[in-house]
Amino acid sequence: METNMDLMRIIQGKFARLSKGQKLIAEYILKHYDKAAFMTAAKLGISVGVSESTVVRFANQLGYEGYPELQKALQELIKNKLTTAQRIELASDYVEPNNALRGVLKSDIENIRATMEKISYSDFEGTVNSILKAKKIYIVGLRSSAALADFLGFYLNLILDNVKVVSYGISDIFEQVLNISEGDCVIGIGFPRYAVRTVETLNFAKSRGADVIAITDSLLSPLAAKADYALIAESNMASFVDSLVAPLSVINALIVAVGLKEKEKISKTFNELEHIWEDYQIYSYKKGTDVNKF
Repeated sequence: METNMDLMRIIQGKFARLSKGQKLIAEYILKHYDKAAFMTAAKLGISVGVSESTVVRFANQLGYEGYPELQKALQELIKNKLTTAQRIELASDYVEPNNALRGVLKSDIENIRATMEKISYSDFEGTVNSILKAKKIYIVGLRSSAALADFLGFYLNLILDNVKVVSYGISDIFEQVLNISEGDCVIGIGFPRYAVRTVETLNFAKSRGADVIAITDSLLSPLAAKADYALIAESNMASFVDSLVAPLSVINALIVAVGLKEKEKISKTFNELEHIWEDYQIYSYKKGTDVNKF
């Protein structure tokens, strides 16, 4: 499947050659692909009145190894198009209301597992090297991705001294990135539905000759399209909430990798910070205090 939009055309093109049961599945998906994307093979079979094995054979008939691959293609097709209200409506098909904790944790575990399998280790190393050699590092992540951008910026600022987190504020986004130039590194973080300003910032950075890094969910993402290095982290949604667990894990790894390259510098920085934290009582206990008392 070259693109996920091809899926609907493939179903239509193969419809005449499908069995009676498979045609029922095809008709349901063509009409209700947004709901089918979050159904198990068994639940989809029940919805159309066929067996689970018929659903699996239908996926094979379309060229997929199994139903999970077909389901993934359906999710990719819709995840950037669903409104928040539509996500809430579909939540009951994806997460059991009385067992949301287990459902969401299982989903996040799967996101991390899939990320480990799909992420490019060469792009990861390229990202680390780009950060270390950059004259200035800009980090842009808006809306729900703002938390990730702030987290990455907070720790990189402790390791390096040339980091700027770009965010909504008094000044416009482009006023904050006006001086981007060759030799700089711009890290864009974005997941469906992608913030337009993040994409535009990466386009601007690319036009200025800066290294562009994308932390996003797919190589088909508009952020990845302009990136020199793309770190792909699964973010399959659990209801109306974007899953940012796998992206945060990738960011953690990025911080650690940069820190290990600057081990001597960060050791000195954190030794100085420990004294400052103790002198100004930044935390609720002093260095050497038995924390079990609190």
